[in-house]
Formats: sequence, C-alpha cells, structure tokens
Amino acid sequence: MTSTAIPELVGIPSFPGVAGSVDPAVTSWHSVCRVQDLEPDWGEAALVEGRQVALFLLSSGAVYAVEQRDPVTGAHVMARGIVGSRAGQATIASPLHKQVYRLSDGACLDGAGSSLAAFPTRVVGDEIQVAA
Repeated sequence: MTSTAIPELVGIPSFPGVAGSVDPAVTSWHSVCRVQDLEPDWGEAALVEGRQVALFLLSSGAVYAVEQRDPVTGAHVMARGIVGSRAGQATIASPLHKQVYRLSDGACLDGAGSSLAAFPTRVVGDEIQVAA
C-alpha cells in the first residue's frame, strides 16, 4: 500500500464519519486494492491505518468505504452485509440484525440507531484509495 498527502479541498467541510468530507485527523490517502479485485455489489474487508474498513464497489462504478464494525453488535462483519438501495441511495444492511445504513455517510436508516463511520474514497488509475 502507498500513501499520499491529501490536497487541500476547497468547499468540502470536515465532518467525522461522512464520506466525501475530510476529517481533520485524516492525513493521507491509502491504496487498498485494484478496482478489478472487487466484485460489484459485494463487500470486502481491508485494514487501513490499523482500522478495519468494509469496501464496496457498486455496479454503477461508485466506491464506498465504511467501518467494518457493526455498531449494534460490535462484530466486524459489515463487508458481509447486503448491498441495496433506499429512496435511490446506496445502502448496506448488517448481516446480523439487518439494520440498514446509507453508504455515502454511514447514517442508520432504521430509526435512531448508531451510525457507521464512512471514509472518503477515490480511484486513481486502477487503484482504490481510502482516506484515513
């Protein structure tokens, strides 16, 4: 894996756990795998800066990264969740109790449950990178 410094992003606020924003603690992009290493609409787990992350490549080509830890049970299983959509937004359902989370920002869509941390992603060449 390689890392590069994150360039200054103008107009993108810093909100911890929100995909597309940069947490002030985020210092670099990390190459995690190649695009062709992921199967569309299935998750894979990766270790990024000591943190377990669930990666998803959707059939649309969008790439998402969320916390691998299920906030309800504490088990590291989100990469095995069910990819879907709700109101046109990409989601992941926990494989254990089926709580549904929005992949873009990790928000729990089933009531007032705990959210997942979401991480900014990008594709550079054929590599998927996650900010951490």
